[in-house]
Amino acid sequence: MEKKENQTFEQAVMRIDEIVKLLESGDAPLDKSLTYFEEGANLIKTCTTMLDEAEQKITKLQKEMEKNK
Repeated sequence: MEKKENQTFEQAVMRIDEIVKLLESGDAPLDKSLTYFEEGANLIKTCTTMLDEAEQKITKLQKEMEKNK
């Protein structure tokens, strides 16, 4: 599965779950397993970035709310 530009966090997590199941089954040949692993690693990086951005937005909103009290 190729990276989708507009993939949501939830879609990425679901794909990571699929990849884990595929790798745990042990049915895929080595080259395909490496491809799955690489895709999973990239998705984890994408999810981490999304979470970091969400955390920054929350922090910013909390600061703005504190100023408006």
